[in-house]
Amino acid sequence: MRILTLLCGLTLALSVSGAELRFNFGETAEGSTPTNFSAALFGSGQPAAWKIVMEEVPSAFAPLTDKAPRVTRQAVLAQTSQDLTDERFPMLVFDGDVFRNFKFATRFKIVSGVTEQMAGLVFRFQNASNFYVARVSALGKNVRFYKVVNGVRSDPIGPNIDIAAGAWHTLGVQCEGNQISIFLDDKPAIPPLGDNTFTEGKIGFWTKSDAVSYFTDAVVDYTPRVPAAQQLVDSIMSSQPRILGLRIYTLETNNATSILASKEPAEIGQAGTDAELQAVQSGTVSFGRDHGTVILTLPLHDRNGDPIAAVRVKLKSFFGETENNALTRATMILKKMQALCPSAEELRK
Repeated sequence: MRILTLLCGLTLALSVSGAELRFNFGETAEGSTPTNFSAALFGSGQPAAWKIVMEEVPSAFAPLTDKAPRVTRQAVLAQTSQDLTDERFPMLVFDGDVFRNFKFATRFKIVSGVTEQMAGLVFRFQNASNFYVARVSALGKNVRFYKVVNGVRSDPIGPNIDIAAGAWHTLGVQCEGNQISIFLDDKPAIPPLGDNTFTEGKIGFWTKSDAVSYFTDAVVDYTPRVPAAQQLVDSIMSSQPRILGLRIYTLETNNATSILASKEPAEIGQAGTDAELQAVQSGTVSFGRDHGTVILTLPLHDRNGDPIAAVRVKLKSFFGETENNALTRATMILKKMQALCPSAEELRK
């Protein structure tokens, strides 16, 4: 397993089966908002005040000895503004990735509130008018799920249940395809739901009105998304494993190309050459030989015939192979790719 510590105060662990993302709020200065997050607001009222505060937090694990501390002072994420506006729903959204299949869980404490005492998780977030949310209310004594589509909130789903304010709880959501599960204190809170409105999106934290709530120990276990371009390469390689090399290059904002997908994932992000740039900009086909192989760079066209990317194919050469022979072989591969990827937008998804 490989561990990376990111500047935004996250720890990312990667394995062959999935990935885990831990939000380390201790990496952010007290009184500041964590980096890689953006505040959003559904409804009306004043902007929220999301910041890091220090708080006494009980250990999430049983103490190893009687002398082990049961409470530690640590950095937590807090929403501290106290605007009494009823239909005011502050959110703090993580901008670092988009998630499709995942489990997102956090510990939370509802501290205070007159109009409302609420804490929740927003997920598959598209923008402030389109998202899912799972939240609990200490005043309403309930846990609810609902979705917002084009600014319109659906009818809430969920049971009435006592939620003690001033105490730490856990809240989690899990998404697998169109199946949504919600957990409170590590137990199912709502029977599994099915909804096809949002297939992926960002994740974040949620409150309402003047609710002051704290969050800590937030973790995302997720299946990394495979971009459509990489799925395309993987599909071709699965059906034609004898291809020695296959890459897709796209044009960047600096008028250069880089590898978007490859048979060798470690190559992704590497810069292209003039051959790839000319293929994308003018549809030029390039040919070369190298130690018993042929290498061709061709434009990948959309359904309108416009070049949207460059494809570099490396094939084992045979005795007497001409440039035309090689081009025919590469073109057959290219046509299969174009049939599966008709637009630039779909290529980058």
